[in-house]
Amino acid sequence: MFLRAQRESVLAILDGLGDEALTTPVLPSGWTPLGMVEHLGHAERHWFQEVVTGTADPLAWRDEPGLLVTPRRPEAVFAFYREQCRRSDEIFAATPLSAPPRGRHPGPLADEIADLRGVVLHVIEETARHAGHLDVVRELIDGRTGLGPR
Repeated sequence: MFLRAQRESVLAILDGLGDEALTTPVLPSGWTPLGMVEHLGHAERHWFQEVVTGTADPLAWRDEPGLLVTPRRPEAVFAFYREQCRRSDEIFAATPLSAPPRGRHPGPLADEIADLRGVVLHVIEETARHAGHLDVVRELIDGRTGLGPR
């Protein structure tokens, strides 16, 4: 329920923005709102498919590290995010919370993630953090605040 609410917040915060607003960096870090959605899609894929199940289907596109090979249309990025969330939900529904991961995260957080419960908590945290970033960006773009299902 909490993960679903955070995912819905991400989508609600960006609802109604046009292509230019979605693809223009607003903050000094240089990321775009659309890039953040893509990042969250990759996070869902990584944590639920690569870490929990130990496998993931190949991506529909190939990126070079740090480079966007082909700019993607907002529709494609939002579809990618929704599909990754759907697949995560399937894995979550079919896996006991106490199940240890079959894959491994390549970083220090790997030692802290002992089961699906840890993965879910981390993805809630990650999604909520970035929903907050998107809240700020939306306010800077058009002054809208308080967007989301809660």
